[in-house]
Amino acid sequence: MITIMNIIRYSFILVSLLWSVDAFAQSMLDGFMNGKGKGTVALSYTAERYDNVFLVPADADGVPVFNEVDVNSVSLFGTYGLSDRLDVVAALPYISATGNASQGVLDELGFENNRSGIQDLSVFVRYNPLNVAVGENSLRFMLGGGLSAPLGGYNVDEGLQSIIAIGNRATSFTGLGMMQFRATSGLFLTTQAGYSLRSGEVPNAVTGEIKAGYASAKFYVDAWYAGQVSTSGVNILGEGFTGFFPATDVSFSRAGVTFFAPIGGGFGLSGSVSRYLNGRNVGQSTGVTGAVTYSF
Repeated sequence: MITIMNIIRYSFILVSLLWSVDAFAQSMLDGFMNGKGKGTVALSYTAERYDNVFLVPADADGVPVFNEVDVNSVSLFGTYGLSDRLDVVAALPYISATGNASQGVLDELGFENNRSGIQDLSVFVRYNPLNVAVGENSLRFMLGGGLSAPLGGYNVDEGLQSIIAIGNRATSFTGLGMMQFRATSGLFLTTQAGYSLRSGEVPNAVTGEIKAGYASAKFYVDAWYAGQVSTSGVNILGEGFTGFFPATDVSFSRAGVTFFAPIGGGFGLSGSVSRYLNGRNVGQSTGVTGAVTYSF
């Protein structure tokens, strides 16, 4: 039987659909708790493409060397309620990034048009210490945190070849605070802010997200806006840039919409579309995702 609680538990998948090359394009955590002993698993596919790059001082019309880049990822997600107030969440993507450089350019530089492999394993927890009644509605306060670490053997120190690297190969710890207002009508508003510590030369970053939507027993829909601001870093081809791309200042804002509908037997289908609106040292990509979910 599909209930509003099933839809709420599916929402974990919805916030994780665009988990791809930049693992922080959207938060791993949303404002809905699973409930003790309940969880969801999902398999998703994401396709992104960009042929413009947000650079400093001026954007690039065309990706250097590779002209345009297609990024495709298959990701496995899972979430489980350890208690009514504590959830664990995990994600693991396989990513393929393909450029469109000419064969002559590839031969001259000794480059390849593809990089692919397993990226980073991410494990997060979400804790709900306080709920406040606002009339017949509710206001929920939560804390979250997690680790992301490279699981695959992908390379990031290959000079301009790393334009199509599938990650930054950093171990990161992210902590965040969250607040969600949920009305009895099914409307909700979730906000969160956090800080991410990254290893090596990868800059730390401040992250934030706001999401508004509607959740019912028949469907779920939301619209979201997320951003990241690096606290340090250099600009690609700018002062201090040595060709090591993970050391760059990757800041951005991105917006998207997501829809989910149950199909019975605990299964559901979801879809999402999003786009980078602005930033620095990041491709102006549009991403489309589909996923199959199972709730238990």
